Amino acid sequence: MVLAIDMAIKYFEMSSIDARRFSKPGEKPRNVRVDHNSSVTQIVEMNDKEASVDYRFTANYVGIGVIKIEGNIIIEGDASAIAHQWSTENKMPDEVANEIHSVIMSNCLPEAVMIARDIRLPPPIPMPQVKIGKQGQAAPSTGVEVA
Repeated sequence: MVLAIDMAIKYFEMSSIDARRFSKPGEKPRNVRVDHNSSVTQIVEMNDKEASVDYRFTANYVGIGVIKIEGNIIIEGDASAIAHQWSTENKMPDEVANEIHSVIMSNCLPEAVMIARDIRLPPPIPMPQVKIGKQGQAAPSTGVEVA
């Protein structure tokens, strides 16, 4: 069953942060793979218009370390429909899920970057690749400049 539900994020909170580095200081792993995951663990209707959403964000540095952030989001909208679908089907409407997971990632990823710096793990985001070397030859110019 697909529901079209309007909702808005009212409140975002981080309640737990756990970060661990498994590698020893000075060890330089060659290939670092970081897997990101956000998951909703529970949705509870607070009243007709608000629901409480518990979440977990994980940045897993395969074999090197892990950063876990847990918290709570208060959403406004058709709380009873969202909570009911969660309790019966263990899922949410796609629009609600997209909004919630986007908010989790946009708030937790910058925090995970700072935590990674503190425990000396690489940032859990793709770093831009710098390539220094011979650039391709420029095409011959016609002498006309266009602004």
